[in-house]
Parts: sequence; structure tokens; C-alpha cells
Amino acid sequence: MSHVEEYVEVNVPVRTAYNQWTQFEDFPAFMEGVERIDQRTDTLTHWVTNVNGVQREFDAQITEQLPDRRVAWMTVDGEARQAGLVTFQPIDATTTKVVLHMNWVPDGLAETAADKLGFVKRQVAGDLKRFKLFIESRGVETGAWRGEV
Repeated sequence: MSHVEEYVEVNVPVRTAYNQWTQFEDFPAFMEGVERIDQRTDTLTHWVTNVNGVQREFDAQITEQLPDRRVAWMTVDGEARQAGLVTFQPIDATTTKVVLHMNWVPDGLAETAADKLGFVKRQVAGDLKRFKLFIESRGVETGAWRGEV
């Protein structure tokens, strides 16, 4: 199993950062390789990804969701095996540290090599930078889900 941890500081309040992160269907706007996410239920999402020409589909279950603090997930069906956690830490009233932890099982020689070369780490760091640009350029979230899991 492989692991990556990356973070970004966003210049929005913790509530705004968290609310935006709960809008999974907006992930393609800032996550490279994510073509589509369908929110099936409050806790189940269906992902379609395309990374370097390799398309995958999988379902991910939200296993923990605490407003303004954390969202955890794990895949439950499909062509990817991963689990993760994103936390939201207020730095001050207008700045939030977003920390992403992700564990995954590379599939095959190409993914194992890409992992060893730091591809996933760079992609996660880039996705977080794009999240920062996305939310800071808007200043407000596109929606929110404040329920607890």
C-alpha cells in the first residue's frame, strides 16, 4: 500500500473550505484526471477518472464526515483501491489549512513505477493548489452538505 500526505493553506474561512469540499460533483473543476463524480446518496459517490489514458470507474463510501473538521472515504467497488482523509484546520478567521492523506494500492507495473517516481504525490499537490485557486477565486462555496457521518 502507498501513502501520500499533502496540504495547502487557503485564504477562506474553514466553513467555506469545508463546504466546498463536500461538493464532490465539482471536483473535476480542480482535480486533474477526474472526469465525473456522481453523488448517489449522502455517503456514496461514483467516480470516473482518466489518468494518462487509463479510464477507471469506482464507488467510494464516505466513512466519516464532521462539519468543518474532516471527511474520510474508502473505495467499496470498482477498479481502484484507496482510502483517504481530508482535514480542515483553521489558522485564523480567514485562513484554513487543508490536509489530505491518501492510501492506495497501485495496480500493475506502470502504476507501481509512477508511484515510485512521485507521480501521485505531485498530482495530489497539484489538485490541492487548484482547489486553492478554485475556492479563492470564487470566495464562496458552490454549495454545502453539513450532515455528519
